[in-house]
Amino acid sequence: MEVILLEKVANLGDLGDRVAVRSGYARNFLLPKGKATLATAANIARFEARRAELEKTARELLSTAEARKAKLEGFRLLITAKAGSEGKLFGSIGTTDIAEAATAAGQPLTRSEVRLPNGPLRTVGEHVVALHLHTDVDAELPVVITAEEPG
Repeated sequence: MEVILLEKVANLGDLGDRVAVRSGYARNFLLPKGKATLATAANIARFEARRAELEKTARELLSTAEARKAKLEGFRLLITAKAGSEGKLFGSIGTTDIAEAATAAGQPLTRSEVRLPNGPLRTVGEHVVALHLHTDVDAELPVVITAEEPG
């Protein structure tokens, strides 16, 4: 199935590219999320009429993500959690916990922007978490987990 991409899609193409994809991928992901449209003659003409508007929107999203990355420079996220005497956490710190703590600290993040390739954080100490702010913008966030003082 041939589609026209309405925005940059990772590992597929850039805005305006005509790409052949499997019908299930187009039907279940690209079309419902508004990332692509079918490559019919009418849709090609409609896309060309809207091309400048879509490119402007894409540039604005990229500049917003770059600004957020610059704002994250030098920011360290501090999280306190219950831990045992050997530094192991009771439970774990996942993407939701990191996003909520960062938002509470004044750096708004969504759960989907936080990447934990090695799984949730389970120990006290300093960890580096990858952030995926845009298809072209990735950042690193230092997360310091400290043990909660028994009270």
